[in-house]
Amino acid sequence: MKVAIVHYWLIKMRGGEKVLENLCKVYPNADIYTHVYNKNKISTIINNHTIKTTFIQYLPFSIKFYKLYLPLMPLALKLLNLKKYDLIISSESGPSKGFTKSDNSIHVCYCHSPMRYLYDMTEDYLRNYNFFYKKVINLIFTFMKKWDFKSSQNIDLIIANSSFVANRIKKYWKKDSEVIHPSINIDEFYIDNIKEDYYLVLSELNEYKRVDIAIDAFNKLNKPLYVIGDGPLIDKYKNISNSNIIFLSDINDKEKSMYLSKSKALVFPGIEDFGIVPLESMASGTPVIAYKKGGVLDYLEDGFNGIFFNEQSSKSLINSIKKFEKEKNTFNPNKIRKSVLNFTFDNFSSNFNNAIKKYGIN
Repeated sequence: MKVAIVHYWLIKMRGGEKVLENLCKVYPNADIYTHVYNKNKISTIINNHTIKTTFIQYLPFSIKFYKLYLPLMPLALKLLNLKKYDLIISSESGPSKGFTKSDNSIHVCYCHSPMRYLYDMTEDYLRNYNFFYKKVINLIFTFMKKWDFKSSQNIDLIIANSSFVANRIKKYWKKDSEVIHPSINIDEFYIDNIKEDYYLVLSELNEYKRVDIAIDAFNKLNKPLYVIGDGPLIDKYKNISNSNIIFLSDINDKEKSMYLSKSKALVFPGIEDFGIVPLESMASGTPVIAYKKGGVLDYLEDGFNGIFFNEQSSKSLINSIKKFEKEKNTFNPNKIRKSVLNFTFDNFSSNFNNAIKKYGIN
């Protein structure tokens, strides 16, 4: 069986690329297609596969400014001839479907999310653009929405990474999907019996992650907060933060595990389609204080492995932190870790294979 995996772009390792690693392990001989590829920023598991790019790779400064070429990506995908493959898996969060395939090949889409910037998060993405650029980008997004819907209608099987995403797929693509959660490497994380006096944010620093809510809350609380991450808003966030908020970058996986295990709690203020980081926190025995929307609803149990806050505001977050301070001794690190032990690669692989067996693919 010939298998191809189409992933939107391979620029650095984030949640979508972690799932791609799982797909690579399920199909170790699969070829990978992507728009742009920066080998030095991608894991060995992925790099061990044959990786081919669309023409976007060869456009000026594509590695840095690939998002500017978004309007050309539907054409780039259409020019991909994947007729020789029996099974094609599109890993969708940016454009990865709309390619040419044979009538006999099966197209399975593992959807991290219908493109957020085209639908309900447009304003979050465009907040820092001026009026002229917003007009131009909205015209592009109107075209992309039409293409996105049309290209979604020919998928044989859609797999969503969470119930939240399954609902978005139904709303925007008018399609049903099956939910198969991503996995984490449980063995990378451990419980430290000595908790230190800091809270933790671990996130890319862009608009929709809403790290500004955590910064505002901890400016007012004057409690220690470590922010691990990088992104376009790092300088802005540093400028608005008081001295109790510490920014850390260039953290390796071993250091990340250490900070998660020693933290009092992970603060998770954004709306994520699934949310790998909260699972990693729980695998470290560390509870999560999360906004009550998105993928976290599939695995966070209020009062057991975390606490919700109901409004995406610093006031609501502060109230939940104060509640957590009163109840923190009731959280059992071993029980928190146990609550995520089913998010393994073996379960992911088994669920994925079972989902596609209905199409006669083994």
